Amino acid sequence: MTIRKGTLADLPALMAIFVRARDFMASMGNPHQWGDHAWPPETLIREDITQGKNYVVEEAGQIVGTFFFDYGVEVEPTYVHMVTGAWAYQGPYGVIHRIASSGKMKGIGSLAIAYASSFVEHLRIDTHEENRVMQNLLRKEGFVCRGTIKVGHDGSPRLAFER
Repeated sequence: MTIRKGTLADLPALMAIFVRARDFMASMGNPHQWGDHAWPPETLIREDITQGKNYVVEEAGQIVGTFFFDYGVEVEPTYVHMVTGAWAYQGPYGVIHRIASSGKMKGIGSLAIAYASSFVEHLRIDTHEENRVMQNLLRKEGFVCRGTIKVGHDGSPRLAFER
């Protein structure tokens, strides 16, 4: 298994993974997080790739997962103002978004978190209140829910986690 930065050549495979992820989330009782707007749009993934913030997980030369990762000071604008709660740590942090799996390999979320942790000690991530699968993963990985934020693309609330 390898993790590398995504390329524009990966775009068709990544978009297929996001379709599968939306179907999986809906089947697990979370149809709204990505399903209401066919999130994420290809333009955003293309931007993630060109900015060097999209990562792919490969197994035997096949893309089996993807995620967004960035780190620094206030790297996520929607994390600056929390609707409820407060962040415990105020310094530089890493942010993980858009974790998705092809379904051919388990543990993509844990791999993304481990990868991000190799670059930065403090991590933040958010998820929809209906996304019990992600909430369980985050708690298992030592994240604590710190409150609620609103996401930029549609202003809907998300549970904000930090580790």
